[in-house]
Amino acid sequence: MGFISEFKEFAMKGNVVDLAVGVIIGGAFGGIVNSLVGDIITPVLLKPALETAGVAEIDKWAPGGVLLGKFIAAVISFIVIAFVLFMIIKGMNAAVKKKEEAPAAPPAPTKEEVLLGEIRDLLKAGR
Repeated sequence: MGFISEFKEFAMKGNVVDLAVGVIIGGAFGGIVNSLVGDIITPVLLKPALETAGVAEIDKWAPGGVLLGKFIAAVISFIVIAFVLFMIIKGMNAAVKKKEEAPAAPPAPTKEEVLLGEIRDLLKAGR
């Protein structure tokens, strides 16, 4: 088997393709979350604290030259991403759980099993 065909076989496996799709979607999702944090959460929730610190944007807040605001924005983004992923996985697990059917009832005993049960009951009764 040649190098190219081995690589093609590896690249076309389901896990590799699924991982690639996940990375691409994750990158797009990260952009959405960054916009949520930078454009909605920061102005609405953190605006009073930022005005007190004399900063217009959290990313530019750097007390003592340390980009503390950028770090706080990254932490908020991580928390939002982790929470959303938790909710998605929780929903998927609930959907899978609903799809799982109740365990099937055991099959009815065969004639042989019924006769053996009757013999056992007669032996217990002392006959």
